[in-house]
Amino acid sequence: MTGSAHALLALSSGPSPLWYATRASGTVSLLLLTATVVLGVAAGGRYAPRRIARFEVSTLHRNLSLLTLAFLGLHIATAVADSYASISPLAAIVPFASAYRPLWVGLGAVALDLLLAVGITSALRHRLGRRRWKAVHWLAYGAWPVALFHAVGTGTDTRLGPQLLLYAGCLAAVLAAAGWRLAHAATDAGRRVRIWAVPAMALIPVMLTAFLAVGPLRPGWAHHAGGSVPATAPDRPGTSPPATHQPPSGGDDAEGGDGE
Repeated sequence: MTGSAHALLALSSGPSPLWYATRASGTVSLLLLTATVVLGVAAGGRYAPRRIARFEVSTLHRNLSLLTLAFLGLHIATAVADSYASISPLAAIVPFASAYRPLWVGLGAVALDLLLAVGITSALRHRLGRRRWKAVHWLAYGAWPVALFHAVGTGTDTRLGPQLLLYAGCLAAVLAAAGWRLAHAATDAGRRVRIWAVPAMALIPVMLTAFLAVGPLRPGWAHHAGGSVPATAPDRPGTSPPATHQPPSGGDDAEGGDGE
């Protein structure tokens, strides 16, 4: 067989472009969501940069939120279109309805639903009133840790050093922003929030580290996470048949995405 024939064979047997798109869009979605949360925390804490106006910070926050939803849409569309794991459109929206990695895909659906609630109520902000809108808007802060654990539990690159650094960077950015806001809380209500918020903030990295140690960083995580796929699903490079597929280099299996 000639060299060009070998190259064509490798290309045709390689992972689907949808697979790569799901991984990439999931990672970008997490980064954008992290930036959105950090900006939201800073803006809520009356952060006043010297070189730009506060309304520009708010505009950037809003645009990042819309961009996050756009990449989430791409993330979900490619995951549903890729036939390997057979994630249905319903399972992408209804939590824990997926046969493939039901808990971790379910967490992704929970994060999506929370962010959709924030997006829809933001579009209807003037009709709902500031108090109702703000009450729903807090859901965005709850969606971030859910999305992070979804990414860590489902993403196939979790065991790679650069991906672990990315997760650590996202976690550090959100914790730093939250810590800054709590430190500048001047009202009595802010001080009361600090009493329970500080222990909760400290608990997140502890939980994440413990979960990584007993979960994604251990061999065989794909099996324990519920990573089985239908018998009709096409095999991916570096894997044996779905019932006994083994992880390729850098991951537990060859399916899914970072954050999917």
